[in-house]
Amino acid sequence: MNKKPLHTFHIPVMGLAYTIDTPIRLAHYGISSVISIIDDEIIERMRVFYSEKFKMKYDTISVKAEDYRAERITAYLNMVDDIVQEKFKRFKETLAVNMDALRNFVSMLPSSTSLKKQLQQFISEATPDKKAVQDYLDAHFSPGSIDVNIMTKIDKGNFSDHKELPIIYNDAHASLRGYAKSKLSSSMILSAGFNPKLLSYVEQFEDFYPDSNEYLKKKIIIKVSDFRSAMIQGNFLAKKGLWVSEYRIESGLNCGGHAFATDGFLLGPILEEFKQKREELVQSSFTLMVSSLKNKNRFVPNEPPAMRITVQGGVGTAEEHQFFLTNYQMDSVGWGSPFLLVPEATSVDSETRQLLAISREDDFYVSNISPLGVPFNTVRGSSNEMLMKRNRVKNRFGSSCPKKFLALNKEYSQQGICTASKKFQDLKLEELRRSGDIESSQMLLQQKEEIFEKSCLCVGLANAAYIENGIKMKGEQQGVVICPGPNLAYFNKEVSLSQMIRHIYGDDHILSDSYRPHVFINELKMYVNFFRKGLSNASNVNPLEKKKWESFKKNILDGIVYYEKMFKDSSVFNLQRVQIFEELRTYKLTVLIDELKN
Repeated sequence: MNKKPLHTFHIPVMGLAYTIDTPIRLAHYGISSVISIIDDEIIERMRVFYSEKFKMKYDTISVKAEDYRAERITAYLNMVDDIVQEKFKRFKETLAVNMDALRNFVSMLPSSTSLKKQLQQFISEATPDKKAVQDYLDAHFSPGSIDVNIMTKIDKGNFSDHKELPIIYNDAHASLRGYAKSKLSSSMILSAGFNPKLLSYVEQFEDFYPDSNEYLKKKIIIKVSDFRSAMIQGNFLAKKGLWVSEYRIESGLNCGGHAFATDGFLLGPILEEFKQKREELVQSSFTLMVSSLKNKNRFVPNEPPAMRITVQGGVGTAEEHQFFLTNYQMDSVGWGSPFLLVPEATSVDSETRQLLAISREDDFYVSNISPLGVPFNTVRGSSNEMLMKRNRVKNRFGSSCPKKFLALNKEYSQQGICTASKKFQDLKLEELRRSGDIESSQMLLQQKEEIFEKSCLCVGLANAAYIENGIKMKGEQQGVVICPGPNLAYFNKEVSLSQMIRHIYGDDHILSDSYRPHVFINELKMYVNFFRKGLSNASNVNPLEKKKWESFKKNILDGIVYYEKMFKDSSVFNLQRVQIFEELRTYKLTVLIDELKN
């Protein structure tokens, strides 16, 4: 049977590289984390690195192999599993014979778990029975899950001899196949939107169906921003006999990486809707799943499989963490960006980690550097930004685009070109020159700036792992692109793994002394700013655009009303209560006044 996770937090995927080896680092502690598997090149290079480090046999998988993307992913995931299982075995052996190690481990466990209580009992004994400790750990302690993430929209078609390959060789399809063929028993997170073709491809793989013991070897997690999206995607998969084992709710703006703003719906009301309609989500999917499995002559479970609802995006205190678990009945809370300051947990080079530690609120911002054309969270002063500035002085723009994962723009080619590439930017610049004097026209100058601000994420988001591990980087210098959430502004130092976990569970405090607004207030501020900017830009456009922002405003104001009642009725956050209500009042007035101005 699928075992319940040990911890009440998980580490979400971060970039291409920042959690590429987090399971190797942390899974033996029972901590679940997520690997991005879209970039087969960094996966292959990390496989070589760790195979050499742990003296494991490996065969390099060449790009000349027909299905090299999927094969590289399968091989890496299998290797990660082997390493984790071996580290986990040795860790349990150490805990059974070393009381200091056992005490340190117990100090990182949530108080609610029976494992902590029993291990504390062993520690309290004058002469602990080492075999009894070992037997108990063998029976009740499991490693964290080695989960994977696939951005569904990064599904570019690939070509051979100028002929487009079948859809199964698309980037996301190959990633999915690579995971499906691995020996892992874990979860696949599908993020960044609804891709019907990719979701339909899942039904070809046996591991995603329950067996006769109602066991799911591979589970599906959908990252969503609202209940409607969860219902649509869950029912879509259920009609194919597939079960969504978890809906991972993420704040639209108060998160790392790409920011996918909702239509003004705030996190609190979204969580409330999931809480109220959870059973509806379960029953709707189960009815459709049963019908599909019967039609396919497959095993049909007697009752709905477990469905977890989790949340992530901007959490920063133990009080907020516990509130998500108790008030909204969340099964886990994702802590992402703060772990970028934990050297034991993530692959971040020392220069970038130091930058994150010293950066403050104004340094974290939503940029337009992503070639996807989606707002992208980043921090000022990254080595990638500094390098781009130096190159601009030399009139050097654009990337050579060695990986092409984001070569999705088909304005000039059916094979697609990345908007951060030199090829695309040269073509766009030539268009501008034909339009007029790009150095004197303010409009054309602005368009020029928008062309050149794009960064090569495929390389920039991978470089930190190469630098930290001393792996030689290929091609032109790109520096490091980092994509933390704005919540990191309140964490101002590197910390150990044990310190971070104790902070999550309320046994330590690592935040800076500066004032940090509540997680809901921080997100509200971001949505109000997003609204003000959008409304300003929409002042002279069509009625449909104005109607959209009217709806956005209503959703924000409804959210504020919800928060006013929720905080009034809540018995927690007492120390922040006065400040919270003042901030809610301020943002409500800001929305109303800005709307009147426009």
